[in-house]
Amino acid sequence: MERVQGKENEEVRGTDILTLLGGLALFLYGMQMMSNGLETAAGNKMKEILEKLTSNRMKGVLVGAGITAVIQSSSATTVMVVGFVNSGLMSLNQAVWIIMGANIGTTVTGQLIALDIGAVAPLIAFAGVACILFIKNKQICHISEIFAGLGVLFIGMDMMGKAMEPLQDSEAFLHFMTTFSSPLTGIVIGAVFTAVIQSSSASVGILQALAGTGVIPLSSAVYILFGQNIGTCITAVLASIGTKTNAKRATIIHLMFNIIGTVLFTLVCMATPFVSWMEAAAAGNPVQQIANVHTTFNIVTTILLLPFGNVMARAAVRILPDKREEADEVMHLIYLSPFEPSYPVGHAAAALSEIEKEVGRMLSMARSNAAAGFDAALNAGNASAEKIEAAEQYINFLNTEISRYIGRLMTMEMSGPDTKCINAYYVIISNIERIGDHAVNIAGYAEDMKKWGLSFSEHAQEDIRQMKRVSLETLDVLEFSKGASGREILEKTAQNEQKIDDLQQSYLKKQIKRMQSGSCRPEAGLLFSEMLTDFERIGDHALNIAELYYEMVS
Repeated sequence: MERVQGKENEEVRGTDILTLLGGLALFLYGMQMMSNGLETAAGNKMKEILEKLTSNRMKGVLVGAGITAVIQSSSATTVMVVGFVNSGLMSLNQAVWIIMGANIGTTVTGQLIALDIGAVAPLIAFAGVACILFIKNKQICHISEIFAGLGVLFIGMDMMGKAMEPLQDSEAFLHFMTTFSSPLTGIVIGAVFTAVIQSSSASVGILQALAGTGVIPLSSAVYILFGQNIGTCITAVLASIGTKTNAKRATIIHLMFNIIGTVLFTLVCMATPFVSWMEAAAAGNPVQQIANVHTTFNIVTTILLLPFGNVMARAAVRILPDKREEADEVMHLIYLSPFEPSYPVGHAAAALSEIEKEVGRMLSMARSNAAAGFDAALNAGNASAEKIEAAEQYINFLNTEISRYIGRLMTMEMSGPDTKCINAYYVIISNIERIGDHAVNIAGYAEDMKKWGLSFSEHAQEDIRQMKRVSLETLDVLEFSKGASGREILEKTAQNEQKIDDLQQSYLKKQIKRMQSGSCRPEAGLLFSEMLTDFERIGDHALNIAELYYEMVS
């Protein structure tokens, strides 16, 4: 009889573990749904929001708190910040305020759990899913995904709480949780557990569930809670792998914030009756007590560190100084990185900014190579053909790597405008690559002239100098970051492209006359005609790029 009872208890414990894992899975999946809903609803508008609302520290804190309150994850917000700093959308000083706000916003989850919102969680999830299934408006569907995720999150939280109820009968567990050898033990437990599941909201929720069953007193729970705030930094640390130095500094600031707060509150708990105050503020409600401690920890730490945000940014620079950049001759991406966050909040805005800068760099290299190609033609091939060819290989490398990056982005769910931009950039880079090819062709004609002992006449050289000026003027218009509107860029490029077409026809007629008069050798005339074709193609590709950019921003 005792053996049967023991087997039943083992089965119950096994069922409880599965329920706990299932609840954790629903909790994290609900968080992911909320992140996806916000990402697709906001899209690239996240960039505009941040530019307007991070102008000072108080606005920055409010933005960080608001975004985190919506998606219920400080990890997701911090990962977003790392991506924005990496892409140049946000300065390190702006990141400080967002990170501080994120730590406050993440306490909303604990407060909602304390309010027992899980009782209506199935209704929230049902309403969200129903809207997704039956409403055709995409924007409403994206917003509904946020509510559906919230409902799923709290259903998972409720499952975890029920799964841990049997622990109140475990003497070994009760003894362990009530007799820490030191506060450091609790801090380490909280940090490690949160680092493993990569969600402070989930780990704090589990801690509240344990407290709600009475298996852990607040005097022990506070130290675990402090450790959980440190452990949540691991997600941002992982996201910063492979990013630029400034993005890594954002993760250092996140760590500094939570470590300073943990040290401060540990000393407060040891030197004052802080725990007793928190117990008295919500007597008989351990779940609310933990939520209050979590909120107090982050609000007080933010208030204390807010005046020192710039100091923290400078300290991060001292801790992680600028490293020596890769040599220019080594082909590499500067603005794009293998940064792929677990939660894609704001990733579209960061990715588009990174792509725009990398494409701008690629275009600048193509422009320089076009100038070098025309210079080679004017100098009868005395310009360095090796440098021109090496630059072309670099342009091809960027074309391949940016295409690969865009290909990965295309698999993500994004808003319609963001998808249009991504698709446009994919075509733009192929046009830039073709401009680079034409620059190499022009330089190649110069090499042929040198090899055959030919030279262009003074009239032909003047035509080539004019080709160079017009080509570079046309490519200069395509520097999108100069503040010109898409319409202005398109109109100016179209005018230049028409000018190129007119010049190409004019130069071709003059070349034919020179050949007829015998002042130009046929071989030189043939190469000049080929050069005119490349000159005209550069204008065509520039116009293609301007049209794509106009469609992208209109």
